[in-house]
Amino acid sequence: MNKGDFSWKTLLGITNAKRQFARQTGIPTTKSGVERKVGRMVLDLLFGKKKKG
Repeated sequence: MNKGDFSWKTLLGITNAKRQFARQTGIPTTKSGVERKVGRMVLDLLFGKKKKG
């Protein structure tokens, strides 16, 4: 639950800018997002990419 802590990043718009950048480029800006994307790329290389549909 949010306790209403003050955030300079939110005030300056850094959080929103990072979110927009990630959506437009497809490049995640969080550590877990990068790890997830790299892991998916490695698995696709090893086992071949599955086609959707």
